[in-house]
Amino acid sequence: MKFLELKIPPPIVALLCAAGMWIIANNTPHYSTTPILKWGFILFFIVLGATFDLAGLLAFRRSKTTVNPLHPEKSSTLVSGGIYKITRNPMYCGMAALLLAWAVYLQSPLSVAGVLLFIGYITQFQIKPEERMLTGIFGDAFIQYQQRVRRWL
Repeated sequence: MKFLELKIPPPIVALLCAAGMWIIANNTPHYSTTPILKWGFILFFIVLGATFDLAGLLAFRRSKTTVNPLHPEKSSTLVSGGIYKITRNPMYCGMAALLLAWAVYLQSPLSVAGVLLFIGYITQFQIKPEERMLTGIFGDAFIQYQQRVRRWL
């Protein structure tokens, strides 16, 4: 299914997964918890997701390299500082955290499948092709970076 590589913008993939999670939640059993616990987790995942997304975006902007995930071949700088010392893909981690917030909001255990689908799809059709291109562009520097920093967390 190579035809899916670098074709669908990751935010669209996240929105499609969120829609699927909503459908699942409306057709499966729910759990309930105290409002303070529910909203505490939601707030935690939203802040975490937004922080990762924003930190990744700002690091790319500061380095004056492309933020367009559909064209990693246009990368001009290997960004490996700041949030990129924690994860090679902070913006995708941020989107996954926002989907976790949505899953908590929906209160359907099976809706977490949408988060897992997002992670699997993004890994296979976005991250792995990006990594091949970045290896071609930055060579050993990127390979060494891959050895130091995990793909997700």
